[in-house]
Amino acid sequence: MKYVVCIPDGCADLPVPELGGRTPLEAANTPNLDALAARGTVGRAQVIPEGLPPGSDVGNMSIFGFDPAQFHTGRAPIEAAALGLSLTDDQIAFRCNLVTVENDIMIDYAGGSPSSDSAAIVINQLNEELGSEEVSFHPGVSFRHSLVAPSGWIETTCVPPHDLTGDPLVLPTGSGSDPLIQIMENSKQVLAESDLQATQVWLWGQGFMPKMPSFLEMYGKSAGLVTAVDLLRGIATLTDIEVCNIPGATGQCDTDYEGKRDIALKRLQEGLDLFIIHVEATDEAGHAGDVEAKVQALENWDQRILKDLILGLDDLGPWRMLLMPDHATPLTTRTHTSDPVPYLMVDSQENGPGGVFTENGVADTPLVRGHQLLPSLLKM
Repeated sequence: MKYVVCIPDGCADLPVPELGGRTPLEAANTPNLDALAARGTVGRAQVIPEGLPPGSDVGNMSIFGFDPAQFHTGRAPIEAAALGLSLTDDQIAFRCNLVTVENDIMIDYAGGSPSSDSAAIVINQLNEELGSEEVSFHPGVSFRHSLVAPSGWIETTCVPPHDLTGDPLVLPTGSGSDPLIQIMENSKQVLAESDLQATQVWLWGQGFMPKMPSFLEMYGKSAGLVTAVDLLRGIATLTDIEVCNIPGATGQCDTDYEGKRDIALKRLQEGLDLFIIHVEATDEAGHAGDVEAKVQALENWDQRILKDLILGLDDLGPWRMLLMPDHATPLTTRTHTSDPVPYLMVDSQENGPGGVFTENGVADTPLVRGHQLLPSLLKM
């Protein structure tokens, strides 16, 4: 038996006026997804436990089968793990976004989405000019980077930059806020001398490094992952899931859908039991409020991944699939919410009751806890 977990990040949504009061899932032309739903089981999952922030760190930890209420310590340390960083007990990590701010308004939480190479030059320069024995900057992917800092800064309240898009800045507050605000202010000069659209860094998502069991230890299955996002690489690193990198994975709407499909089939054929395919495009479109891009990303999932993925899985033998987003990213609000999301589970050997994989299609189904779906897929 082979297993595939498909994560169209942030694809759940609310009715959109531009789509005639439909959601992107309802408006997109997805015949392959519709056929899977008709033969599978659809439902509604709470991927964000009460009291935790509605981020991809929490939601994807749920999808990977790890209860965030037990294992989540913060977003930034997960991404730090993806960069190969090891934190001591007296260190924490912050997410370090490159952002564009004008007149104290958050214009772009992604700082123009720079290339990783060009961003790394600036992050390394920030480390030379602002770093110290206690504070260090580490380059990541595009606008997403890491800052390692003293544990005494943990008691700080930081607002994610994507929650501020188009709004006035809300600076950090709390006992560790002063040095954070100073670093963010000092970064402006370095960015002003660069070629990037970003104007400064934004620090948030802090936490200690979590301690998690391996996926093999937890579930008795070998697993792999393809993604363009450090956050998911970090969860994989912490749980000994194999991370497969492909050149065309961008984390944007132009990502290599076929490449992600093909590496999944290749590694499953070579012996992995389970493979996770993550695509960020739907989430990025939601944050941008780009209706057309979100619908297109869903149609790309359908035509460029699912169509031939199903055929390839059939050639490998019996298989099961779980498809679901890690949270909702409504186009109208342009940020994450804690609302339940639809899920789809398919078994190639056994038809389910069938249904419709949309927000309305699962509205009347029982609510399940997100981290319980992976063991259900494995029928543990």
